[in-house]
Amino acid sequence: MQGGRPLVRVVRLGLVSYQEGLRLQQVYVDRHRSGPAHSLLLCEHPPVYTTGIRHEPYPASRLDPLRLLGAEVHRANRGGLITFHGPGQLVCYPVLDLSGFRKSVRWYVAQLEKTVISACGSLGVTATTSPHTGVWVGDNKICAVGIHCGRHVTSHGLALNCSTDLSWFSHIVPCGIEGKGVTSLSRELRRDVSVHEATPHLLAAFGEHFHCELSEDA
Repeated sequence: MQGGRPLVRVVRLGLVSYQEGLRLQQVYVDRHRSGPAHSLLLCEHPPVYTTGIRHEPYPASRLDPLRLLGAEVHRANRGGLITFHGPGQLVCYPVLDLSGFRKSVRWYVAQLEKTVISACGSLGVTATTSPHTGVWVGDNKICAVGIHCGRHVTSHGLALNCSTDLSWFSHIVPCGIEGKGVTSLSRELRRDVSVHEATPHLLAAFGEHFHCELSEDA
């Protein structure tokens, strides 16, 4: 804590496989066993489709064709259905002990969405929430949100489309929501918006909405 505000360590992982991302999240989750160890893991993944735990398991017959596209496919213990991660997408895995924030899971998801809305706004994109989880620009999702929380410690998180190749989404119904599309910061602003450009906007918004101090190793 600094001045009563939780201290959150920012960890930039770069481009890592989804499996490695899962392993590293568990490493940081385990650190909470010996005391507060709030962390914010930032990364990109090579092309991968992931399925969540909501409702019935995603049919294997619909996953095999996705592998033929050159993407990995993984089942995750987050909420939600199927989504895509790939280069040009800013993936953020907050590993927080919510008891240190004295807040609920519902509050946490709402703050993630507010964080993304603020980050988009600072870049010039007007985004909103909807009855569906995530952050939207009209009927197009710009950021997916899917979290896991065990013993008050969070994992998984959000994926903000910056310069993502959106054609990968055409092979699935993203998050199982029919009749909706996807978009990116680059598409909305009609210029290339890299993960590198978007990251400081997301970090500033995270610090604001979670009322925390962010730190990075030199």
